Amino acid sequence: MRVSGAGVRAGWRRRTAALRRMALPIVQCGIAAGLAWIVATELLEHSRPFFAPIAVIISIGVGLGQQRLRRVVELVVGVSVGIGVGDLLVYVIGTGGWQIALVVVLAMGAAVLLNGGPLITLQAGSSAVLVATLLPPGGSGGLDRMVDALLGGVLGLAAVAVLPGNPVEVTRQRVAGLVEAVTAALVDGADAIERRDPESAYRALREIRTQQPVDDLRDALRTAREVMAITPLHRRQRTVLRAYTAAADPLDHALRNCRVLLRRTRSALADGEVVPEAVPAGLRRLALAAAPLADRLGHDVEDVRGALADAAASVDGEDLTEAGFSAQVVAAQLRSVAVDLLQATGLRHDEARSALPAIDQGPRQSS
Repeated sequence: MRVSGAGVRAGWRRRTAALRRMALPIVQCGIAAGLAWIVATELLEHSRPFFAPIAVIISIGVGLGQQRLRRVVELVVGVSVGIGVGDLLVYVIGTGGWQIALVVVLAMGAAVLLNGGPLITLQAGSSAVLVATLLPPGGSGGLDRMVDALLGGVLGLAAVAVLPGNPVEVTRQRVAGLVEAVTAALVDGADAIERRDPESAYRALREIRTQQPVDDLRDALRTAREVMAITPLHRRQRTVLRAYTAAADPLDHALRNCRVLLRRTRSALADGEVVPEAVPAGLRRLALAAAPLADRLGHDVEDVRGALADAAASVDGEDLTEAGFSAQVVAAQLRSVAVDLLQATGLRHDEARSALPAIDQGPRQSS
């Protein structure tokens, strides 16, 4: 199959962009892994501390959304279970094919009985294999490997603390991605109405059915909280992080309401319902008002709140009596999305609702 030069360049840009995003955790892994080996061999005088650098990589985790503190604990617990079972059995029954099979089954079974997660269970099995194949039974080899695991985990966390990157900026990017998904859905709905094209509304609906932007934001929030718990370098940004955390659920709700809006848009157009011109205009105004939300969270958001309320109120004075049921739902969903976005700015639900005039009032006058 022939690949165009533009396709190759686009693929290369995606890969280089991914490398730039991963550069910091890769450097963290490299520096901490080398340091773990030096400490284990030179200071602790372990002859084969292979698990110290491995523990570094597992504890850091290549990428965001890894629960590092929990992973370090699971790592040490899994190593301990695997070494304990492996050392005991190998000392009694020796090594060989069937012995390894038995050691793995018993070590992983013991991890499950201890209510271990997937990492503990897998680490227990792999540790048991290494004990049965590489370490002689008895002696201090098992204890040394447990110390190596703890050393690697601690140094991995230290690397994150010393070279933490900017987790709040990463979180802001995830918030911006979720806001962009909401605004794109609003604009796509307006386009579909103006073109009288129900299929374009359906295509827009399919594009936002994924939960990935929400999951990405929640992963980024977890990582940012973990990093801030072990490093003081970004603690002054905690106010901004709290604003992002408070906005996560309302933005999730806004995206869900956009799905309802697009489904009803498609139904209204497919059924030939009348949709007042103020509805697509209001959708565009709401998208425009929401666009700067990610950059303004944690700072002064009063003008954003005013723009969101004005956009939602732009359809309140319209006569919707001739509009069909689905078209009326679209207008109502516009207000629902606006309430969600107002909550994302830090307002409570009742405060967000009171920021909009009652539906039977005329359009809100901008101050």
